[in-house]
Amino acid sequence: MKEEFELQLPEISEGETIDVPEELPLMAIRDIVLFPSMVVPLFVGRPKSLKAIEEALNKNKLIVLSTQKNSRIENPKPEHLYKFGTIGLIIKTLNISEDRLRVVVQVLSRVEIKKFLQTDPYFKVKIEPCKEFEPEIITSEIEALMRSVKENIEKLLSLKGNLNSEISTAIQSIEEPGRLADLITAYLKLKVKTAQNLLGTLDGVERLKKVSEILIQEIEITTLQNKIQAEAQEEIGRSQREYFLREQLRAIKRELGEVEDIENEIEELKRKIKKAKMPKNVEKEALKQLSRLEYMHPDSSEAAVIRNYLEWLIELPWNKSTKDNLNLKHVKKILDKDHYNLEKVKDRILEFLAVKKINPKAKGAIICFVGPPGVGKTSLGKSIATALGRKFVRVSLGGVRDEAEIRGHRRTYVGALPGRIIQGIKQAGTNNPVFMLDEIDKLCTDFHGDPAAALLEVLDPEQNKEFVDHFLDVPFDLSKVLFIATANMTEPIPKVLLDRMEVIYISGYTFKEKLEIAKRHLLPKLLKEHGLTKKDINIPDEVILKIIEEYTSESGVRELERKLAAICRKITRKLAEGEKGPFKITEENFVEYLGPPEYVEELKQEKDEVGVATGLAWTPYGGEILYVEAVIMPGKGNLILTGHLGDIMKESAQAALSYIRSKYKELKIDPKFYTKYDIHVHVPSGAIPKDGPSAGITIAIAIISALTNKPVSKDYAMTGEITLRGKILPVGGIKEKCLAALRKGIKKVLLPYKNQKDLEEIPKELRDQIEFIFVSHLDEVIKLVLKNN
Repeated sequence: MKEEFELQLPEISEGETIDVPEELPLMAIRDIVLFPSMVVPLFVGRPKSLKAIEEALNKNKLIVLSTQKNSRIENPKPEHLYKFGTIGLIIKTLNISEDRLRVVVQVLSRVEIKKFLQTDPYFKVKIEPCKEFEPEIITSEIEALMRSVKENIEKLLSLKGNLNSEISTAIQSIEEPGRLADLITAYLKLKVKTAQNLLGTLDGVERLKKVSEILIQEIEITTLQNKIQAEAQEEIGRSQREYFLREQLRAIKRELGEVEDIENEIEELKRKIKKAKMPKNVEKEALKQLSRLEYMHPDSSEAAVIRNYLEWLIELPWNKSTKDNLNLKHVKKILDKDHYNLEKVKDRILEFLAVKKINPKAKGAIICFVGPPGVGKTSLGKSIATALGRKFVRVSLGGVRDEAEIRGHRRTYVGALPGRIIQGIKQAGTNNPVFMLDEIDKLCTDFHGDPAAALLEVLDPEQNKEFVDHFLDVPFDLSKVLFIATANMTEPIPKVLLDRMEVIYISGYTFKEKLEIAKRHLLPKLLKEHGLTKKDINIPDEVILKIIEEYTSESGVRELERKLAAICRKITRKLAEGEKGPFKITEENFVEYLGPPEYVEELKQEKDEVGVATGLAWTPYGGEILYVEAVIMPGKGNLILTGHLGDIMKESAQAALSYIRSKYKELKIDPKFYTKYDIHVHVPSGAIPKDGPSAGITIAIAIISALTNKPVSKDYAMTGEITLRGKILPVGGIKEKCLAALRKGIKKVLLPYKNQKDLEEIPKELRDQIEFIFVSHLDEVIKLVLKNN
């Protein structure tokens, strides 16, 4: 058990001497450091401490008192005790119970523990009295220090309301600096480490200087504490006065027969709670909080929190659902109307509805659309909601870094609100909306928590039946909600979260698909937004294709929409200025509306070059063309890599170089090239980070071309991961990469042999425009793309 203590005014006996033996029992004490001349009652409960007290009483009533370094240790060892302690004389004992004792001890002097003679059944130690140093003459400086300390302790005790004449007399009567420091320490609540430092300071003047510094800090803290307490007391007094006046006002109103607003409010809230058709456990909690509100002051801050909480419970759609339209033909018609192509996505939605139609109790699916920006992920979610006849709610998760954004804040915080999930459900007004979690790959993590971890419960059909928001603190059923997440890429999404979702990839659009989307969706929408009709504007298909080719370079259609909007704005202005339509946009005049072309194959190579190979890469924004450049120069075999390359691309370059060194005979390269030359590999657009294994064969071909002085054919684009044996491994993003090649006018694409299966994902009109060449080894690529001078 813990030794407890309380301080009394020291009883100092002058002229009395006690012989102190070298060996004495020791008692470990916690949370206090005792100083000479203190008289302290201690409550003792630990077996070792009781044995030490018994041993001291049987002999000379003297005991060594040493403080534990860590008060939480129940059975301390010698190393857990400070070496400087004090000798105490047991004045009085009182049995509180069989295993608990109250002991009054007068502290006599400082001692240093030299050796532990025994540790069981109690501590017994060999000690040496500490020689304290007091000044022989009290100089003016010491006198000034002592007066300052005496004034400060009286000031401190006065601020705390503990000063009386007896204490003041005792303080003023002491003339020795060290003894004064010890006495004052009894009135200061010091941390053990600080107090132990004072106990170990044997020079009385130095000890008093340290006490003086502590006193000044304590006075500042106590002054500030009193100020805060006074302000709080003033606020409490004002609140009590307002309460008293309001109670008088209530009594006056009651006498006048006026209806109490609070009573009306309670009745109205009770009626709404019954009408909300909450689950029984939720209704029970709501009525409990309402009962608390009834007995509170209506204007108190806690009443406002409870009122807000009840309003949230009442307004949530506990039992409100929309009826699903399970007519599959109708749903397909809506999806086809709103979105061109995307057959795989539409099939998955129809499959979900088919299951729902056959088995109404089936759990909701968690779908994640992954694709570049502008391919219609968010608008597809809206179309699904329209087709099902459900409400649509969208929450953007980009940049969310606080777990409370998902789970809500606890009501103990000022301005607490539920998380975005519950807010979205309330906004929808039904418990089965289509709930879109946009940009789920843009979640952040910091010291506030991990929002992705909070989403694990939300997106798990086995758990979200009883989702508990921290603000509501009652379960809400999310199992009826159709969650749809969107992302540009899956890599940033934690694996455990990705595992809970069915990922559907939406690739970029071909030119033909963009043309159809522009005609069916973009132009009608833009004409309506700009107040135009079909009679006012005429844009032929070939012009739209020209705009797609020369003014956009994207996987989606956002930039295309902006260009068409620019044409609509200019035509609207002409109409507003009095010109007569219709206006026909032709290949000859559309430059007047959009300015000079922005993407006129600015990256396309004009001729075959040595050390320059054309690669295909995948990014979160679609496919891209990468021109990998390599040059050789006199050096010592260093491989220099530039262009903001990631670790994986750097490793691909190292693997390519190792393969080339192993095949120097077949490639007819100088066997000592790696000691004579430095090789510099660069990928342009250096400000843009690049990573991934897809550029392995491109880097290898660029280096081989530079070493053999053979140009690389500009007609080929390639992608594939390379091994040290020269094997070419499959990669992803094939459709996006092929679209990138087409945008730059490249019609021959080298793909890994095992990527043949991915051609099924590429539309037939796209496959017909490209000659696919499948390779399994780097030797095949060398024969195809390297030309003899």
